[in-house]
Amino acid sequence: MKKKKPTSAETENRSSKNRQNDDLKAKHWAREWLDALVWAAVVAILLRTFFFGAYRIPTPSMEQTLLTGDFLIVTKLAYGPRTPMTLSVPFTEIYTPGVNLPWFRIPGYSEVKRNDIVVFNYPIDVAPISVKTNYIKRAVGMPGDSVRIDSKQLFINGEPSGDFGTLMFNHRVEVRERIRLSPTKVREAGAAVLQSNNNTYIINMTEEVAAAMLEWPEIDSVEKFVLPEFFDTFSRRGFNFSRGFSNHDHMSEIVIPYEGMEVELTPENWHLYQDILERYERNSVRRAGDQFIINEVETNRYTIKQDYYFVMGDNRDDSEDSRYWGFVPDDHLIGKAGIIYFSWDNERILPRFNRILNLIHRDQN
Repeated sequence: MKKKKPTSAETENRSSKNRQNDDLKAKHWAREWLDALVWAAVVAILLRTFFFGAYRIPTPSMEQTLLTGDFLIVTKLAYGPRTPMTLSVPFTEIYTPGVNLPWFRIPGYSEVKRNDIVVFNYPIDVAPISVKTNYIKRAVGMPGDSVRIDSKQLFINGEPSGDFGTLMFNHRVEVRERIRLSPTKVREAGAAVLQSNNNTYIINMTEEVAAAMLEWPEIDSVEKFVLPEFFDTFSRRGFNFSRGFSNHDHMSEIVIPYEGMEVELTPENWHLYQDILERYERNSVRRAGDQFIINEVETNRYTIKQDYYFVMGDNRDDSEDSRYWGFVPDDHLIGKAGIIYFSWDNERILPRFNRILNLIHRDQN
């Protein structure tokens, strides 16, 4: 018995069904991929918002602890992640101006500890808090601490703050007559020549490198380069916070504000608190002679609403930090530096394999 040949109509019907099945499979495959991409995006946004952030070191302000070209993982869980503050496009700097969301900080597993390396939003940026530029520094002063700097030496609560072995300072180096210092030799020692004039060099380096350099046969002397106390560098740059001391090597004692601290405002200390009242705690302040009018109430007393921190870069002579622009408000904190996941040497155009996956440890005084 011969098998009946399908008619052309039946053949066309089967082809149509096969095409429909193929279309359904393609749509199903595309839907699965779309679902996977959406879920991946949601997970990435949640991780970036509430758990971790990536940060690249763009400047030498934290050398030798962190090097230019280090890529870090910052844990937001340490101090507690902030809920979204603005309407913004994830993973971009695009946000809706004028829209500020009610937000709060989810409790973290730790408080900020002295000498933690912290990432925060640059306080004096004019953008909304969460889209301000990210900065990284060492939190050397806690809320309520007293801070003083005398000839580059940092004092916290009257006690000298220790050197972690990685702090960088500018040094004046004198070499012997008719001898030139080799920049290559200096660089290989882990230092950098900033200036030279005849036999005098200004070199940025750690105390350990400075002590070793003093043993070089061509070196006469090595000492920290300290600006004279009344050598004014700050007022020319217009930093409001710096009134009362003239350069970053000297700073009279100040107390870091803390939540609940009551301050008495005077014309002499207004420069310390102006940004706190007006910029960070959003008060309307007018001055009438020696009197202050805060939110239309005449008073010279004010209660601080949040904690503040004093931060400094480990490269003390190449870091613009709290010495220049003041305190870091608690609501500007992003997280704690955790691990170096990659490092790139721009000078050698090579990865620094010895730094990859290094933990960033918190040093104590």
